[in-house]
Amino acid sequence: MIELRGVWKVYKMGEVDVPALRGVDLEVADGELLCIMGPSGSGKTTLLNVIAGLDAPTRGEVVVAGVDLSSLKGAELARFRLRNIGLVFQFHNLLPEFTAWENVAIPMLALSLPLEEARERSIDLLRELELEDKADRRPHQLSGGERQRVAVARALANNPKLILADEPTGSLDLASKRAVMGLLRRVNEEAGVAVIVVSHDSLVASYAERVVRLVDGRVERE
Repeated sequence: MIELRGVWKVYKMGEVDVPALRGVDLEVADGELLCIMGPSGSGKTTLLNVIAGLDAPTRGEVVVAGVDLSSLKGAELARFRLRNIGLVFQFHNLLPEFTAWENVAIPMLALSLPLEEARERSIDLLRELELEDKADRRPHQLSGGERQRVAVARALANNPKLILADEPTGSLDLASKRAVMGLLRRVNEEAGVAVIVVSHDSLVASYAERVVRLVDGRVERE
């Protein structure tokens, strides 16, 4: 599913090179639920961004679903991401002017699915997440846990092969954390979607099949 080989990411700060990733080698199997842990500043978010194709590595190879991301550019890369990767962020990033179902529909509309079909699938996804009755509410009318579940539904909109979740429970209470992680594990188990979760929370790690620790841009142990 995912192969990273000798991945470095170096940022320029004036005249100084600041490495965020240092020769990362990592493989993630189809249908695996992996947790990446590490202290703040260890490169966890950078690693997710590189896997998602949101940021290009300085050197090394990133292969997702059999495709070397360096072979894709611009709109082609964006389309690959829309079709294959669902993204969940710590702060849900829902658009405030749209309802829950409209937020879920956005990735489908970006791939030119007709509006009515996108609406039907959005409602179906929200129903699966026990949010059908909140479909017409805007984000400010939802609880933190509900907003994050809408974000997960949005990530699932285009039937991705992979979900990348960056601190998806970081701003939630305990009950909401368990609900979101239970949902991600259910998607992983029932749909065979690979899930990579970045977290510093041991509760989140307990839902994963495997935990990788990232320290100073390097994989410390598996």
